[in-house]
Parts: sequence; C-alpha cells; structure tokens
Amino acid sequence: MTKPCIICVAITGSVPTKADNPAVPITIEEQVESTQEAFEAGASIAHCHVRNPDGSTTSDPEKFALLKEGLEKHCPGMIVQFSTGGRSGSGTERGGMLPLEPDMASLTVGSNNFPTRVYENSPDLVAWLSSEMRKYQVTPEIEAFDLSQLLQAIRMHGEGLLHGKLYVQFVMGVKNAMPVDREVFDFYVQLMKTRAPDAEWCAAGIGAGQIVVNEWAIAAGGHTRAGLEDNIRLDRDTLAPSNAALIKRAVDLCEKYERPVATWQQAREILGVPLRT
Repeated sequence: MTKPCIICVAITGSVPTKADNPAVPITIEEQVESTQEAFEAGASIAHCHVRNPDGSTTSDPEKFALLKEGLEKHCPGMIVQFSTGGRSGSGTERGGMLPLEPDMASLTVGSNNFPTRVYENSPDLVAWLSSEMRKYQVTPEIEAFDLSQLLQAIRMHGEGLLHGKLYVQFVMGVKNAMPVDREVFDFYVQLMKTRAPDAEWCAAGIGAGQIVVNEWAIAAGGHTRAGLEDNIRLDRDTLAPSNAALIKRAVDLCEKYERPVATWQQAREILGVPLRT
C-alpha cells in the first residue's frame, strides 16, 4: 500500500493531568516542545487544546494564538488544528479562536453521551461553528462519535456547509459513546467508500484502544491519531514518556503495513490544506 498515512498528534486534550502522567504538556512552552518532538517523529497534524496555569481547561483565544505562533516557528509546515470541543467552553466561546485562522479545527456535528455528561452540540451551534470555519477558511476535521454524526457530516459537506475537503475521524472508545468494535469500524470504512468516496478518513482510539485503532486504520488505508490526550500509557504498567513515543508506535505500524508516513507537504496535499501566506 503506497498511500501515505497522515498521523495526527493529540497533544494535551482537556482531561489528562500531570498527576495522571507528568509528560502531559500543560504550558504553551511544554506543548510546543512536545509537539516538536512528535513532529520530528512523524506527526503532520497537531490537534490542540489550551489550558490555564492550574491545568484547567479554557478556550482563551490569546492562549491559542501563542500556541499557534510557537508551533509555526518550531514545527514549520505542520498542520495546526484547534479543538472546538465542549469540555473547554460553552456556546460560541468554543469557536472564539477561529478568527486566528488555524489550518483546521475539530467539529462534532451532533450530540452524544460522554462518561459523566452529555457532549452537547446543538444544531444552531454546529451551524455557527461551521459558518465561522467557512468564513475563515478553516478545514474541519469531523469528530464522529457515532453513525449519525458521520452521516450528518456527509450531508453537510454535500450541501456546501463545510469548508474544504471532507475529513472524518472515527472516535472509538469513549465510555457511553462508540466502543472499539471491529465490525463497526469496518462498517464505517465501507460507508465512507460508498457515500463519500472523495473524502479522507481517520480513526482514533481512547486508552488501551489507541494502538488497536491505530493498527486498524493504518491497515485499512486510512489515517490515524495518537497522543496523550487520548491515552497516557504504553501498556497497563508503563506510562508513555512523551507524545513522540505514542507517535513512534503508529510509525512502526506504518512500517509493518508498508505504508509511508505522510510528510507535512503530503498531508496538506491529501487534505487540500494549503500553507497560508
């Protein structure tokens, strides 16, 4: 299989803390350093959240601006993807960083259950976020936690409501949402082939499911995501020492299945995300 595999590093997220794993990068400086190591290991997309000094979550555009500046300086060409997820803010606060014009931003087009709460994405909020992404030419990465969200993304893209090329990520392993299930994964892949043949897809697994889903995605010709946001361990007894260590596992799987790891130039070409001038 000769198609390059795009590897996304989810560097921080909103949940893991240094008490869980001291390698979780919290400050902007830590995030930039950790991302640079992952970039050099093979990641071509950085999926970004920002935190307050005490480690709590935030959607502060000023912090996103500082992170974007640092990543563009130390990881030149890497695709910068901001999170508009619901753990870091509410309502339109979740898209307050989109005027910074990141290359990409995550977008979930429906609601579902999370471990202890409802991940709420109302139709009005989804419409607003997608319109802001079109306004600032930000390509969404659709984070699909169930089948309805995948189908909704395909519909929205067909109606011209999403900027750029359709890119869907299957998120598997969040408690109370879609589990790590091979039959479901295979169904998703086939659905993308039949309903959105010109789109690209990616898959991410949570916790111990990360390496499992990495392998499924790479073997099936898709793209994948790894990083401390989703998984803080190498195995049951070993904490991951860095984001780069988790990216290296995905790179090793690419070698196993004889797939080249996408450079940042190839990732931009595959996803239709040009360098901004």
